[in-house]
Amino acid sequence: MLRMTKGGKRGQPAGGRGRFPERGLHLIDIENLAGAAVPSFGQIREVQGHYAGRLTFGALDQVVIASSHLTLLNAALGWPHARYRVRSGPHGADLELLDVLLCEDVAARFTHVTIGSGDGAFARAAASLAAADVWVTVVSQRGRLSPRLALAAHEVIYLDALRSVTAALLGREPEAA
Repeated sequence: MLRMTKGGKRGQPAGGRGRFPERGLHLIDIENLAGAAVPSFGQIREVQGHYAGRLTFGALDQVVIASSHLTLLNAALGWPHARYRVRSGPHGADLELLDVLLCEDVAARFTHVTIGSGDGAFARAAASLAAADVWVTVVSQRGRLSPRLALAAHEVIYLDALRSVTAALLGREPEAA
């Protein structure tokens, strides 16, 4: 049984075997959240702004960003102070983030995991974390979220639809999702 802390956040297990202090892990598939195979520096900064506007970061939180080698420089410049994982090819970023989830004892080290992707490949890992009393949040764009991943998470946060550079230059609003 878990206690709720001030502000409704999950805290230490009521039995006293606690994880202190609370730490969060943010796993971000930047290409998925940007909706582009090779997002530009501007697109990455825009995603970071929307993400930071919706979530809070604790002092001990860790951010891991995965991308292909083609996106790495833009990711590092556009979202500094993160840990970067790189793998090219189909689902390369997903595989890198799944490697973190499956091989780095995440449930013992973090009280909250945020998965920045809508890909269903994360559903099983998210369900395992939730079963291990880790609070799981999924951040995705509307219309890009796997129903299996949504069901495995405790909460889902949608980023606003990102405006394309063309729409911004033409003064048009993006179509509603």
